[in-house]
Amino acid sequence: MHKKRPPVPVIVVLLLAVLVASYFGLQKMFAENNGGLTASGTIEVTTVDISPELAGKVTAVLAEESDIVEAGTPLLHLDDSLLIAQRAVASAHVDAANIALKTAQHNYDLALQNAVIAQQASTATDWRFSAPDEFTYPLWYFLKPEQIDAAKEEVQAAGTALSDARIELEKVIIDLDNADFLDAEKRLSFARTAFLVAQDVKIQSEYAAQGGGLRDAAYDAYNEAEDELNAAEAAYFDLINSQIANDVQDARGKVVVAQQRYDVASAHLVILETGAESPAVISAINALEQARSSHQQSEANLDLIDAQMTKLSVYSPISGTILTRNVEPGEFVQPGATVLSIANLADLTITVYVPEDRYGEISLGQQAEIKVDSFPDDSFSASVISIANTAEYTPRNVQTVEGRSSTVYAIKLKVTDPERKLKPGMPGDLSFR
Repeated sequence: MHKKRPPVPVIVVLLLAVLVASYFGLQKMFAENNGGLTASGTIEVTTVDISPELAGKVTAVLAEESDIVEAGTPLLHLDDSLLIAQRAVASAHVDAANIALKTAQHNYDLALQNAVIAQQASTATDWRFSAPDEFTYPLWYFLKPEQIDAAKEEVQAAGTALSDARIELEKVIIDLDNADFLDAEKRLSFARTAFLVAQDVKIQSEYAAQGGGLRDAAYDAYNEAEDELNAAEAAYFDLINSQIANDVQDARGKVVVAQQRYDVASAHLVILETGAESPAVISAINALEQARSSHQQSEANLDLIDAQMTKLSVYSPISGTILTRNVEPGEFVQPGATVLSIANLADLTITVYVPEDRYGEISLGQQAEIKVDSFPDDSFSASVISIANTAEYTPRNVQTVEGRSSTVYAIKLKVTDPERKLKPGMPGDLSFR
């Protein structure tokens, strides 16, 4: 029994179908293996979070979501009442510092003027009088700063000598090792002072208009002081022999001479310190510098408050569209808190991932075509602006485990959308040209 063959037209149709399917399959294979690289990604946009630099209460929010604003547009205002009060105080401090600075400048000018006059007199003295015979050169030979330095060294040396003399006197007294002697010495010192006072009182009583009992009382006190002085001196000298007395007198004499040397050296230094080197001028300079510093600090404080006041208004950093608004008037915001977010919707990008074996086919500036589900009949162009230089694993949103285990390279493209149809978050299929 023979099987019936299909009609010839049916066979022809089947052959044509196989040929067509083979053609399109080969075309697809050719496209995939010879430059027809495709990938998928999501439309992205760079979002800028807007935050205040200062803490404060919001008094006005000047933008709504979806508003289109230009760079520099004010978006938010904070309460300025506290800073206004602080600025008033800082401004008053600046005024006070100005007055203090002018006063210090006046005092310096006056001190310098007086010091210059004194210096002229001192210079004239150096010129008029001859130097001691022991000097080889005249008094004016050394410059004023050199003379002042020498005088300061002499004051320091005299002070050291005075300290040494006092130590030596204490050593001499301690070596006596006699408490009675120390008591006798104190008694003699007190008696001498009391006698000098009583003597002055007696002399003053002699000139009293109506002396009477006043003069008698003064003489009685004088006699008592004289008797105590004689008794103290006798008790003192009874405790020391002639050699001890000489040692004590020599030690005390050295202290007195050292003290006088120190006083004369200090006075000599004061005489030399005229003109700009005088203590009065130096003190005035220090006061002037302090006033200048206070003035600068007060102005800096005022500038700081002015700078803070400029931060009370928040401006748009870029031109774009407000995406989110997270604050309302009356709320208190902290520095760095995101109150608004903005993006330039004309600056869209898409990032896709290509397998490692196709990575070399991509170059900067290369063009691509994007298709999105929302506009199936439209195509959008894009150009490569960034090519990753390190591989990574496929992002987790890839559907298959095999795909997620592959290494890929991220390719970022700038999207051209003059009609503003595309929105951030839209998925897109991309074909490289």
